[in-house]
Amino acid sequence: MVRGKIEMKKIENATSRQVTFSKRRNGLLKKAYELSVLCDAQISLIIFSQRGRLYEFSSSDMQKMIERYRKYTKGHETSNHDSQIYLQELKQEASHMIAKIDHLEFQKRKLLGQEIAFCSLKELQEIDSQLQKSLGKVRERKAQLFKEQVEKLRAKEKQLLEENVKLHRKNVIEPWRGSSDRQQEKYKVIDLNLEVETDLFIGLPNRNC
Repeated sequence: MVRGKIEMKKIENATSRQVTFSKRRNGLLKKAYELSVLCDAQISLIIFSQRGRLYEFSSSDMQKMIERYRKYTKGHETSNHDSQIYLQELKQEASHMIAKIDHLEFQKRKLLGQEIAFCSLKELQEIDSQLQKSLGKVRERKAQLFKEQVEKLRAKEKQLLEENVKLHRKNVIEPWRGSSDRQQEKYKVIDLNLEVETDLFIGLPNRNC
């Protein structure tokens, strides 16, 4: 015989309601016991009847289970509260960063000459001052790079001259040992000319020379 589907609503008849309560209460207590034994779960079950009568089951000490439940729910609520505070702080920080980025983008457009039609005289003076400072920094950096390049070129020139002198001395001294007095004097003059120091000069030639 097929069991009919029971509509989930309050049973109006008091006798039928009490019979259903007794049957389902016993079944619920039995299921709790079986679950604790089969799965080694810690289970506590508390039931109050309509008349206020207490029915309970606990796989361990009921008071300890209640204290454990209270600690768990308290810690869980605290964790959720902390998470909400952290998310709120992240949202505020994100909003602050978005506003800062928008401000920087606006300042950038003004420095590029955009959206300045509605700027006041004071704002235009501030933009001009910022541009002058930026231009001064660019010129300082350019001069520094130019100076570094000149120093590198001078060091390279000095190195090449020293190598050139060494090569010429090597080519001059070897033949000098077996040459005549007149040829030796010629080699001395060449050697002296090789020791002349030169300076790197960058710019237009002096017309007065």
